Amino acid sequence: MDIILRATVMFFIMYLLLRLLGKRELSQVTPFELVLLIVMGDLVQQGVTHNDFSVTGAALAIGTIAFWALALSWLTYLSPRAERVLEGVPRVLIRNGVIVQANMRRDRITGAELEIEMRLAGIAHMRDVAWGILEPNGKISFIRRERGGDTDSKQEDDDDPV
Repeated sequence: MDIILRATVMFFIMYLLLRLLGKRELSQVTPFELVLLIVMGDLVQQGVTHNDFSVTGAALAIGTIAFWALALSWLTYLSPRAERVLEGVPRVLIRNGVIVQANMRRDRITGAELEIEMRLAGIAHMRDVAWGILEPNGKISFIRRERGGDTDSKQEDDDDPV
């Protein structure tokens, strides 16, 4: 029973820690961060099983963590509110070619990172982006501006010296 309680506590500590790290950090793990995650996993294992090296103890710890992962998965599937809380919501980073600074700051995304993602998506200029959205999985998706029928775009094109 002690292992189940410790595994439950460690599961929620790790869950909160990963949520606090943020969407963007988890989508781009550097080799050093990967090593840190592995070391953290080992430390969690030591905290969960303590001095119990039995197969039964390991099975209880793994089963408890799997149970909580499955329970949260079902909860997010069944409840849109729980999904928003547990998984997060998409956040607008660019709206009509203009960076939403508050959201950039909130998710600790630099302008350089945003520009890299734009180039990877084949977008050269910020003005070509209708929406830039940080998805709950940490990826940034872009929706291009319509250049033909969009009155805002035509007005911007008139101001554009090129």
